[in-house]
Amino acid sequence: MCGIVGAVAERNITAILVEGLKRLEYRGYDSAGLAVFNNAGVLERRRRVGKVSELEQALAGEPLAGRLGIAHTRWATHGAPSERNAHPHFSGSDLAVVHNGIIENHEALRKQLQGLGYVFSSDTDTEVIVHLLDHKLKALGDLTVALKATVKDLHGAYGLAVISAKQPDRLLAARSGSPLVIGLGLGENFLASDQLALRQVTDRFMYLEEGDIAEIRRDSVQIWSVDGQPVVRESVQYHEGAEAADKGEYRHFMLKEIHEQPKVVQRTLEGRLGTDHVLVQAFGPQAAELFAKVQNVQIVACGTSFHAGMVARYWLEELAGIPSQVEVASEFRYRKVVVQPGTLFVSISQSGETADTLAALRNGKAKGPDNGGYLASLAICNVGISSLVRESDLTLLTQAGPEIGVASTKAFTTQLVALMLLTLSLGQVRGTLAKGVEAELVEELRRLPTRLGEALAMDGTVEKIAELFAEKHHALFLGRGAQYPVAMEGALKLKEISYIHAEAYPAGELKHGPLALVDADMPVVTVAPNNELLEKLKSNLQEVRARGGELIVFADGEANMSNGEGTHVVNMPHISDALAPILYTLPLQLLSYYVAVLRGTDVDQPRNLAKSVTVE
Repeated sequence: MCGIVGAVAERNITAILVEGLKRLEYRGYDSAGLAVFNNAGVLERRRRVGKVSELEQALAGEPLAGRLGIAHTRWATHGAPSERNAHPHFSGSDLAVVHNGIIENHEALRKQLQGLGYVFSSDTDTEVIVHLLDHKLKALGDLTVALKATVKDLHGAYGLAVISAKQPDRLLAARSGSPLVIGLGLGENFLASDQLALRQVTDRFMYLEEGDIAEIRRDSVQIWSVDGQPVVRESVQYHEGAEAADKGEYRHFMLKEIHEQPKVVQRTLEGRLGTDHVLVQAFGPQAAELFAKVQNVQIVACGTSFHAGMVARYWLEELAGIPSQVEVASEFRYRKVVVQPGTLFVSISQSGETADTLAALRNGKAKGPDNGGYLASLAICNVGISSLVRESDLTLLTQAGPEIGVASTKAFTTQLVALMLLTLSLGQVRGTLAKGVEAELVEELRRLPTRLGEALAMDGTVEKIAELFAEKHHALFLGRGAQYPVAMEGALKLKEISYIHAEAYPAGELKHGPLALVDADMPVVTVAPNNELLEKLKSNLQEVRARGGELIVFADGEANMSNGEGTHVVNMPHISDALAPILYTLPLQLLSYYVAVLRGTDVDQPRNLAKSVTVE
């Protein structure tokens, strides 16, 4: 996703803007630029394609100095990566805007503005904003009033930073679906899309809420809520314990990262949802055109990411009606593959440097779509500057932030969220979603962070259940449908950090062999959302109890399951069947964590494992 930095001060802010952009480089981008109201009273701009270092070199050759400015790193959604499409965008020589997000009605607004005499110099949706703002400013006279009027005409998602040479005492901001944070200083104030961009200049922050508009001056901040009323947002003192590289109040990084999941899921969704639909352009400027041609999906990944891909196969086929295959990258790269026409190649990786996944992508790109190859490649990844991202045609970045624990947690759930966005986008473009499904799931996605928080509130219950595993050497995980990959992920977590041998099976497979292993020394963990397979799953669980197996069941509160001899039921918050795999992942992560703590293993750095597997 893009990055925004802004500043208004009594000192030269150019170096602050550039440093802020550098601190946002991990998010991924294709160009960078800044605009500064210089000491001669002129709004000046520098833009470059490529890394922030390219912009820095340009500034070394043609320095800029001033006390008011905005800066941006762009990830292309409308218009190819180029200097003319890079932010900031100007209207005339006095007004500049940077923008994160997607303006859905940009085409209609562009035609309207062209009719008013505005000439466009880029292919972006952002340029519509700056010309519309200029039009309102001419009529209303005040920049803040004009911005309030402008956002009423914008449909979609945006985080905006605005400056004007005619009113150079202020930096304006507006948030709708794309995060913004104000950094508070002494005689100076700042703005960014991520507090990390401002850590070098302040430790006090004020987070804008949905619909907020802010007027930021050197010595004051005024905020208006979505209904136009003045509001005061809480000022938060930043503590080092909240740093991603610090465990803070948590005993281990893994536990910290488990509890970060509501926040990072919210971040992954921001800027990607319209009122009742997914914003397809979030996948890139060619996404809608390419998605319309997709007839099949091939997913390739390793480890935890492979399990995310397995869940996505259920979604893609059931919701979007698209045939899908999922394969382990280390196997896929070494076999001859028959590519079906119109196949989208999807690679999933936390680091974007996983050797087998990268090799599979490169093999897949060897032939073009006209020579029996893939239609296009899409990377779902957490690191914007990774090889996987650079070498793929399309990208959707998860926003999990740095993940220190070797056993992946928040990267997995954000991958699932990204894959649901992909499913809904493909179904939307191809017209294969059932009526009302997208709107319903978009609303469910908005509520998902709250549901995840409710699941995490049960960690005390899960910690007690973990005692059942303290002396065990084996465990069985069961699930049906899209919960089968979740069971696989639960088993992987347990074996990764507690060193207990664990296997996962579809519950319907019990009678085909695994039931022979079940006895009092084999705990059986089951995920049981309230769906059409629930009654069949209950029958499977009876088979386990009949053999003396100890059952741990994470069940929907409406599933009518209760504790009994050898049966321990944890009631989960109710959620739609489609999103249940994301929710039910969390208690399994907590279970593996607390078992590992009881057994005294190295939770964050388990033996024999590395965080990023960059060799075969």
